[in-house]
Amino acid sequence: MLLFDSISPLPSFSLTHSQKLTSSPLLLSSLSQRPLRYAVLGAGFAGLSVAWHLLKESPKDLPLHIDLYDEAGIGGGASGVSGGLLHPYSPKVKLLWRGAECWKECLKLLSIAEQAVSSEELVSESGEFGQDFDGFIVRRRGILRPATNMKNLDVLNDNAQNYLPNCKIEIIDKNAALKLVPHLHVPFNLAFYMPEAVNVNSQYYLKALFLACQNLVKELSASGFGNKKLYLQKKSVCELGELEGEYDAVIICLGAKADLLPELSGKLPLRTCRGVILQLQLPDNIGEDYPDHGPSILSDAWLAIQGNRSLCMGSTWEWKSRNSSPNVSTDEATNALEELLPKASAIYPGIKGWTVARARAGLRAMPPLTPNGSLPLLGCVNNFVGDNLKCKYWLLGGLGSRGLLYHGWLGKLTAEAVISCNEQIIPSELTSWKN
Repeated sequence: MLLFDSISPLPSFSLTHSQKLTSSPLLLSSLSQRPLRYAVLGAGFAGLSVAWHLLKESPKDLPLHIDLYDEAGIGGGASGVSGGLLHPYSPKVKLLWRGAECWKECLKLLSIAEQAVSSEELVSESGEFGQDFDGFIVRRRGILRPATNMKNLDVLNDNAQNYLPNCKIEIIDKNAALKLVPHLHVPFNLAFYMPEAVNVNSQYYLKALFLACQNLVKELSASGFGNKKLYLQKKSVCELGELEGEYDAVIICLGAKADLLPELSGKLPLRTCRGVILQLQLPDNIGEDYPDHGPSILSDAWLAIQGNRSLCMGSTWEWKSRNSSPNVSTDEATNALEELLPKASAIYPGIKGWTVARARAGLRAMPPLTPNGSLPLLGCVNNFVGDNLKCKYWLLGGLGSRGLLYHGWLGKLTAEAVISCNEQIIPSELTSWKN
């Protein structure tokens, strides 16, 4: 009886109470001991967080089979192109909505990924990422934002007072900023320094998180719970109908590509935006490295420091683009450099001596603006997909430019809602887009 009471129905369904209970995949699996089958579409930040939490949050003795679909593989989409600057604040250094939960859960996943693999193991699989990032998943040097606009200075100062204890904001003067980054331009003698903020190698991190998922399956099997499986399916799903009847739940974590599914096309309040990121290197004939202790820099263009002689500069914003290719043409890279370099050099003039090593691009799925800011889209989407469905369809989308910050907490919320068949676990601010 307790098992029945623990399963809450979705409020949007018109079934009777007894029908809701007996149709719960968790209950049916418990009664029959057949494996629950979940499909997670997308192997970026959202998809891998959901996969990890489905494995971690489900009862250990519950048989579970997860297929992770992504034709480009782990981190092959916009998540893998992310600049990786991680902190819980807005451009005006205001703590974001539910920023504390997001920050906490993201740090947990970063730690899990770091514990899952040594640098040597991932470098051997993908040497370019390990070498570019000095072998680290996370670079812990903080992030610095010089004040560049006198108009917003009072607002920035006020916002900076409300910081998280484990991600402080220090208001520092020009001399203190120059000790962190020599030759930095601090136009108003003021900068906001977040010493606990970090820079993440997104590709490297996603591969490590997937390995953590695989390791968790192995650990459970070794402990006598060998009834959980995880498989990467390197193929695309063109329509949700392909999966109907094969799975108990399908979780859609496709970013901007979610709108390409015919069942959801035109129904999601998402805007698309293509962003180009340039990787720069310091030429051999320039002897002055970027300081080892130097933080990454936020400004009109950001600099994500990867090492003493390697950094990423971003990002452009091409609204309404439908181009999701990570490949960047010579013309597109040239235009990006012409747009970004003046913005970056206004704060860090030394960047003019660096050279472009390569360019990458991703297509962001940007959510609508709400009273709490731009919030991602979560929830059950069966009402959008069709009638008389044999499984439940869930969406985790619209993470926008804050996918790295949001993915830990929202992946956990989504997994808990899927496992319990209870959408009410999710805060109403994240499901109100359906109303």
